Amino acid sequence: MPAADQSPGDDASPGRDSRGREILLGVTGSVAAYKAADLCSKLVQRGDRVTAVLTDSAERFIGRTTFEALTTRPVYTSQWQPQEHFRGEHIGLAARADLYVIAPCSANMLGQIAGGLAGDLVSLLALTVTCPVLVAPAMNREMWEKPAVQRNAAQLREDGIRQVGPDEGWQSCRAVGTGRMSEPAAILEAIDAALAPAD
Repeated sequence: MPAADQSPGDDASPGRDSRGREILLGVTGSVAAYKAADLCSKLVQRGDRVTAVLTDSAERFIGRTTFEALTTRPVYTSQWQPQEHFRGEHIGLAARADLYVIAPCSANMLGQIAGGLAGDLVSLLALTVTCPVLVAPAMNREMWEKPAVQRNAAQLREDGIRQVGPDEGWQSCRAVGTGRMSEPAAILEAIDAALAPAD
């Protein structure tokens, strides 16, 4: 049964398993942003309802049109230009979310969330959502190994924020090491685990 505040793109296609879950997908600046589009597509195909939120840096790697086409919903990039929730997108989007996924989650975003900072809509939502939060870090291996980044990642885990990855492998900097964003299939598994009913 559709919710009273149903938004564009909420109707499932015939024959598709409509899970009815509201997923907020935060995307930050990283070459791995292309994987976020793949993740978004997989979520929509299986019946989840996705709203994408992009940082300014993310838009340098992937366009909002991609996510608009995949979700059939507006893409949000600013807390200052409401498109749907005029009491504030950070309030309205947070209120309907069942899960907030930030993938890729850059070193900068890890630091903002760990410090309770809100420099953009993606980090602001991390402060306003009451649903589970899952981050998929993505960065250069040297960045990931820095003590400050490790402290931030540990702080997020201590705060109850779930983390998937990063993985080891080939990076766009032509190096091999830990820092690659996990593949969409692994993130989907982490999403299902985050949304599984508690025993």
